[in-house]
Amino acid sequence: MLEAGCEPDEVACGTMLCSYARWGRHKAMLSFYSAVLERGIMPSAAVFNFMLSSLQKRALHSDVVYVWRTMLDRGVAPNHFTYTVVISSLVKGGMADEALKTFNEMISAGFVPEESTYSLLINMSSKNGDVNKALNFYEDMKFLGIVPSNFTCASLLALYYRTADYSKACSLFTEMERYGVIADEVIYGLMIRIYGKLGLYEDAQKTFLEIERSGKLSDEKTYTTMAQVHLSFRNFEKALDVMEKMKSNNVSYTRFSYIVLLKCYIVKGDLASAEVAFEALSGTGIPDVLSCKDMLNLYIRLGLSERAKTFIAQIRKDRIEFDEELFMTAVKVYCKGGMVREVEQLIEELSASETFLSVPFVQIFFMAMNGQYGKWFEPLDPSGYVAVEMMLTLFLATRNEKKMKEKLVILLKTKNGESVANKMISKFSKEGDVLTAEYLYELMIELGCGIEDAAKASMISLYGKQKKLKQARKVFADVEGSATNENVIYSSMIDAYIACGREEDAYLFYKEQTMKGHKFGPVSISVLVKALTSYGKYCKEAAEVIHNSFSENLELDTVAYNTCIKAMLEAGKLRFAVSIYERMLSLNISPSIQTYNTMISVYGRGRNLDKAVEIFNMAQRTGVALDEKTYTNMICHYGKAGNVHEASALFSKMQEEGIKPGQMSYNIMMNVYAGSGLHHEAEQLLLSMRKNGCSPDSRTYLAVIRACTEKSRYSEAEEKITLMHKEGISLSCAHFNLLISAFAKAGLIGEADRIYRKIISTGLRPDVESKRIMLRGYLDFGHVEEGTRFFERECSTVGPDRFILSAAVCFYRSTGDELEADEILNSMKKLGVAFLNNVEVGSKIKIT
Repeated sequence: MLEAGCEPDEVACGTMLCSYARWGRHKAMLSFYSAVLERGIMPSAAVFNFMLSSLQKRALHSDVVYVWRTMLDRGVAPNHFTYTVVISSLVKGGMADEALKTFNEMISAGFVPEESTYSLLINMSSKNGDVNKALNFYEDMKFLGIVPSNFTCASLLALYYRTADYSKACSLFTEMERYGVIADEVIYGLMIRIYGKLGLYEDAQKTFLEIERSGKLSDEKTYTTMAQVHLSFRNFEKALDVMEKMKSNNVSYTRFSYIVLLKCYIVKGDLASAEVAFEALSGTGIPDVLSCKDMLNLYIRLGLSERAKTFIAQIRKDRIEFDEELFMTAVKVYCKGGMVREVEQLIEELSASETFLSVPFVQIFFMAMNGQYGKWFEPLDPSGYVAVEMMLTLFLATRNEKKMKEKLVILLKTKNGESVANKMISKFSKEGDVLTAEYLYELMIELGCGIEDAAKASMISLYGKQKKLKQARKVFADVEGSATNENVIYSSMIDAYIACGREEDAYLFYKEQTMKGHKFGPVSISVLVKALTSYGKYCKEAAEVIHNSFSENLELDTVAYNTCIKAMLEAGKLRFAVSIYERMLSLNISPSIQTYNTMISVYGRGRNLDKAVEIFNMAQRTGVALDEKTYTNMICHYGKAGNVHEASALFSKMQEEGIKPGQMSYNIMMNVYAGSGLHHEAEQLLLSMRKNGCSPDSRTYLAVIRACTEKSRYSEAEEKITLMHKEGISLSCAHFNLLISAFAKAGLIGEADRIYRKIISTGLRPDVESKRIMLRGYLDFGHVEEGTRFFERECSTVGPDRFILSAAVCFYRSTGDELEADEILNSMKKLGVAFLNNVEVGSKIKIT
């Protein structure tokens, strides 16, 4: 055309531009486009759209913007499609402001943006931290009735997660269901993460299971997210299961996967596996600082100081960039080990960084190392306190070196050093480091340092734990009368007496000090009362302490009242326990779940079921979250009163409230059924127990066997014993005795004898109760000869048991062997064992 002198028109040029675009020859297309513009020919909007679309498909966003701008310059009016393509390229090209400007122009021109346009702008605004703009775009979508896509929903969920706006995230889940948006794996992953943050652990697990069942589970991020949620709930076993599942499904481990796997093993405390995971992480590049900190803290937690030192040396060699926390942890290890040179080397290595030297902890530590105490600022901030503590730890660990002891003395003479040292005495005391605590305490006395009451109290408690009552009394004598915080000193002395097993002395000390006018605090009262009633000793003294506290109007807290109520319950002083509870209420001291639980036991033991129920209902009304222990306690007392239906209903209600019964709850409910001989209900409960993942134990089966024997279901009871033996569940004579007793009472002596012999065949030795039951059966049904032989064969090693010896006398008298009967009677007299007059042969035969 050109050679023939025929000038191309708009149609020909447009056709050429579209052809170049279709062929993907974009360089040629743009050159031709320049030539077209030079000739003054203007392509139509349709041609521009074709060009823009083709360029965008190849991600040539800068070229899209160039064509777009020339299009506007030449006055070609864009249409809906043009705006959609251009906004997409502007967003993807990182030109946020121009994208927003173009979007506003599109709206002004009367065009309604597509979902994809809104989605891109929401994602862009979210990433740029413009939360309000992102949310406004979504509100516009809802107003226009535009259904959000998966990508839009994922962008919004990610935004809500970052801004911790979990209520909006939950609302979006509901909207997604309403719109019919089918969640993909990305959305599922975000849902799991959000549920985890909200503490909705079960919902997170259900969501993971849902995506697993749908066959969409393939992304490493989803697995690691679920593992992290498990870890946040301290469930490292399930977290490891998820990571193992990821491996078995051939999902490749990334660097982040190894970080999560390492965290799982660290939480578990599995050092060997943690070291393997750390090695794998190192294979992906230099380990991150957080993983290094976790690994180092694991060594410290396990008390492996040498391994910790080796690890620090390795990460220093690998040029890991220490942050303040990792530096502090490493210094702690070195200081505890008295490794002065290593501390100096580490500081020298890190001193090249001016930023690091500006960290308060490093500044204080560096000054302390160089004895520049005059430059310290007071008071110390938390990191400064830790620095001085580490410095003192180092000096104490190397105190045998003259130079280091001199530094320690100088540091203790400073105000900051003295203050921190006081706290360290308490710390060493709690850790049980007697030598260091004692050394520091005595050195401070020698130097004339001020020792705080808390530090002295710690030394008293420490000496008590070490059974060094003499030293504890000496410290107390030194401080008595001069303490500013008397409560802590007197409380520690009470603790020392109790730790030494001198409860009576603790009581006498309390009595002596109260006579001098000293008033003990609620903690001391709780500790003393609890100690006095332990093992049933000194209950009278405990009651006196409580009475004195009340008469002196001491302000006791909920914990102290709980201790007093429980102490009186254990002492059998039920009325006093009730009066303590009533006093507590009258003083408006709020009862806790422990209060209600103890009072249920008080009334239950006093056989006042109505009051126990009243307490339980009161606990429910007050809004206190009832736990498994409270429900089980009430169920137990319903059972003891024979109210099986109420016990069963409450057991069901407990589960409806979301409380999963544990082994104790199942066993108590089983005993309730057993007491009423409800063997069918007991069997059903056993099945339910297994179904819910709770393994029955020896006590569970004891109750089931009891339920069976109560209704003469002998074969079923024996089957349970066989099953226990097969499953390796601990068998005892008590299990066999229930069946022996049932057979003996029914007059089936042969069967009773068979079960008795079965005890021996299973490797057990029949106990005294087994022998009594057998003898009772022989007596009741007149089996004199068998009874006599049984006594002579089985009871020769039994001690002076009143029933067994009385039964033997009856057997020998029945056979006419008065000489043997008299010999046993004489033996009983010598042993101080009285003969049972109500024992007779054939009592059941007579009844029959």
